[in-house]
Amino acid sequence: MLSRVANSIYWLGRYLERAENYARFIDVNFNLMLDLPGDLKEQWEPLVMATGDKDLFQATNKSYDMQEVIYFLAFSEENPNSLISSISKARENARMVRENLSKETWEKLNESYHFVKKASETKTWKKEDPRSFFESVKSQILLLYGLADSTVARTEGWYFRQLGQYLERADKTSRILDVKYHILLPSPKEVGSPLDFLHWMALLKSVTAFNTYRRLYGNIDPSGVVEFLVLNKYFPRSVFFCLKEAEQSLFKISGSNGDGYSNRAEKSIGELRSKLEFDDVNDIIATGLHEYLEHLQVKINHISNQINDNYFQIKDNFVSQTMEQG
Repeated sequence: MLSRVANSIYWLGRYLERAENYARFIDVNFNLMLDLPGDLKEQWEPLVMATGDKDLFQATNKSYDMQEVIYFLAFSEENPNSLISSISKARENARMVRENLSKETWEKLNESYHFVKKASETKTWKKEDPRSFFESVKSQILLLYGLADSTVARTEGWYFRQLGQYLERADKTSRILDVKYHILLPSPKEVGSPLDFLHWMALLKSVTAFNTYRRLYGNIDPSGVVEFLVLNKYFPRSVFFCLKEAEQSLFKISGSNGDGYSNRAEKSIGELRSKLEFDDVNDIIATGLHEYLEHLQVKINHISNQINDNYFQIKDNFVSQTMEQG
């Protein structure tokens, strides 16, 4: 497979996952605002911080007003990571490799792109309740995943898309957890309160994990949530699960049997996956969750850069898209 084709498919996976994550984050946060006490200031700033684009937001906005944040995260074309930017880039990458996609996948992605563009033109962010838009975006992207599962052959292209999707998902899970733990509830007196429960519930819903967590762990406990979202081996949005799936995709692409590694990207992701496999949640919290998650994000970005160097730069001397995530 040509590196330019592999690069487009890889970023198609990343951009779709990014758009779906943004739609879910905003939807969950909007629902959280309805449950919070009326005298509590709306907490939209942490959502911007979770995306890593706080500096860019502050350069163009004076306050963390709900409409300004929703516009920035969902509809601003000046924000390279916004929902509309991600959908647009996903569609452009798909257009360049249409022969590698099924007809149904391309048509649904094109339909989603026009749906988001129309919502932008009608200024959906100014609606009193824009949740139906974000619910539709989530449903459309999940439908795209289902179409891909059912109609695309498991060849190199499939595994490049999976690789991009799971690396993006691992990054977003770590970011939203980091923000919740260190920004949303800075006051120790609120720990264990109903407000604390609401925030942990919102965090779990942000990664579609609430019901599964309650079935496995029962009561919401901070260490249990951290263990579930970082180290769980079976939940498809935990950082460990995502890294393991990304590693398996790399093995399929290189033709490796998984015994050792054949390039630097495989080495780095194998080291990180192995570390998480044997990490203990109590040690993580005791030594500092923020530092742990920050280290994870740096490592994931490093793996992404190594994938770029190994697969997208050397062959055909093709200049790939770069990580725009802060």
